[in-house]
Amino acid sequence: MQSNTTSKEKILKKIRKALTHKSSQEMVDLDKESEIFTSSDEPLEIQFAQNFSAVNGKFIFCENENEFIENFDFIAKDNNWKNIFCLEPALKDMLRKGKIKFSDKEEDLLNTDIGLTLCECLAARTGSVIVTSRQASGRRLPVYSNIHIVAAYTSQLKHDIKDALKFIREKYKNQLPSMISTITGPSRTADIEKTMVQGAHGPKEIFVFLIDDIQPAD
Repeated sequence: MQSNTTSKEKILKKIRKALTHKSSQEMVDLDKESEIFTSSDEPLEIQFAQNFSAVNGKFIFCENENEFIENFDFIAKDNNWKNIFCLEPALKDMLRKGKIKFSDKEEDLLNTDIGLTLCECLAARTGSVIVTSRQASGRRLPVYSNIHIVAAYTSQLKHDIKDALKFIREKYKNQLPSMISTITGPSRTADIEKTMVQGAHGPKEIFVFLIDDIQPAD
């Protein structure tokens, strides 16, 4: 037992010495900008679709906003979706145009099954959706509903989370949102008897309807 204590003390002594004596090497040439992941030649929408689907997200591509309404209405009816909740003004206009019933009343929020939101941007490499508290949907809607529906645009695609955060910093400058959240697939945990459970701390399903708003060059 004494030898083990001695060995432990020697290790701790070396650690303390290393922490109190700084290295003489200066990392002046440290490269903080280069990519550390292998880049892909695939378009960002393809990368996002593949990576988002790999984390159990449901991906639907729409050529325009009219197709988004048609697809959303079809999937809602096919899945018998009820209690759709939406706070985003632009999305509410589209839902009204498609004659799709929804609620935006505060008292209905806790009982909502389907939460429809926009997003700040998408990170293609990880298949992530980035939302913030500065959106009309706020902090609660992306996590309150059983199913989270995201309407996003191809112009919002970024390569990586680093690029997404840079975009948000440039957008809000000195008034950054109090909450920036990265959503990568449905809510899930393995804390319960080491069994993977979806929907434990938030939506059990997440859909991204990606609307093409970038016209091809002539």
